[in-house]
Amino acid sequence: MTIDAPSTPASLRWAVWVLAGEAAALGVIAGYLAYLDLTSTVTDLTSALIVTGFAAGAAVLLAVLARAVRRCRAAARAPAIVLQLMLLPIGYYMTIGGLAWLGLPLIGLGLATVTLLVMPASTRAFELDRTG
Repeated sequence: MTIDAPSTPASLRWAVWVLAGEAAALGVIAGYLAYLDLTSTVTDLTSALIVTGFAAGAAVLLAVLARAVRRCRAAARAPAIVLQLMLLPIGYYMTIGGLAWLGLPLIGLGLATVTLLVMPASTRAFELDRTG
């Protein structure tokens, strides 16, 4: 099934685009962190590599989930929702930490993506794949 197939509801296509965009953004962040790891004077290389690895792993996971959601794999919906709900506490603490310009959009993005994934049309599309 392709992303532009007429049988794929618009809500699901939008959710795929958001997940893929998040994967791309995290990939860029992971690349930047890797650059900093290689060029900066690091006092704790282990911690720097763990943070970089976490960002890269999250980018790969989001990309895999975006592909699985695009294929309407029912098993991909719950992990995608969990990752989106993780944006809520991250956005909250960014907001109270003085980064409301970034925290509030993250909260909105997480809520909007969860909404797209649980909309009735999306749910029907996921129910077509009972193998997941």
